[in-house]
Amino acid sequence: MSYTGPDFDPPPSRRFRRGPLTVALAALVPGALLGWAVYATVGGSGDDGGDASASAGTSASASSLPPSSPGTPPPGGSDEPDGSDGSDGKKSSTSPGATSPSASAPVGTGPLRGKVVVIDPGHNPGNFRHTAEINRQVDVGTHSKECDTTGTSTDDGFSEAKFTLDVAHRMRAFLEGQGATVKLTQDDDRPFGPCVDERARIGNEAEADAVVSIHADGSGTGNRGFHVILPGSVDSGAADTRAIVGPSRELGERIAGNFVRATGNGPSNYVGGGTGLVTRKDLGGLNLSTVPKVFVECGNMRDSKDAALLTSGAWRQKAAQGISEGIVSFLRG
Repeated sequence: MSYTGPDFDPPPSRRFRRGPLTVALAALVPGALLGWAVYATVGGSGDDGGDASASAGTSASASSLPPSSPGTPPPGGSDEPDGSDGSDGKKSSTSPGATSPSASAPVGTGPLRGKVVVIDPGHNPGNFRHTAEINRQVDVGTHSKECDTTGTSTDDGFSEAKFTLDVAHRMRAFLEGQGATVKLTQDDDRPFGPCVDERARIGNEAEADAVVSIHADGSGTGNRGFHVILPGSVDSGAADTRAIVGPSRELGERIAGNFVRATGNGPSNYVGGGTGLVTRKDLGGLNLSTVPKVFVECGNMRDSKDAALLTSGAWRQKAAQGISEGIVSFLRG
């Protein structure tokens, strides 16, 4: 997911739970980032020396898929994941009339028994064929915005929509193995969408214990690394995030720490001030959520070094593991 000039808020300095858990949370992300710094010093893959002060204003627009034109497939060659490098090689069945989220089979054992996790794979592989539908305005509480966007892609044509579905499938397998009931907001089983307001509604109606929206950014070359987007405090129209700001932040911190450990990759060098955490009030998927929810921008598809990671099935497995372990940590307390 790419965007231009978001309204960023500095992450709150306070924590929302007290006692031993507060201490653990306070140490989690800094400890992980310290481990990243040591890793980078001894030669791990990390920041490529890009300008750490680069602003989000250099990012591409979320309403377009550079450099293709509306109504055309992503640029370059095939955007299918390479099954030879660790991807599962599965194809989702397509049922154009489907409107309900994809749910896992009931799970009876494991530490997450009784927990419900909703995974929201950002965008839909068919969005580019339905530009009129996804450009329809929907209410996100603070304002109106497009139903959805096409997402971005690497220079070689691997689309964000294909990336997010692949990571979501890997996460589903991991979390079901832990006993959770897992639902996807879409599984390439509908022609486009769902819209951002429906994505939020799916998590709410599932009474999910955690919702994670998977994305990859479309920022400028040299901008690298992941970041987790947290909901800001919003109370406007249909949006009221006040009850979920605290737990969503805990979820985001745990995902950020585990993402660093699983992938060996550092946080964004262009947003978040090196924390890997960004707060936003303009995203309908967060504004309309009534359950703990975050977005994860796994890397920048428009940077060649990040793109090399995002197109690797082996790396996507690590990313899925890190995000999933963060969810497990959050749900187990």
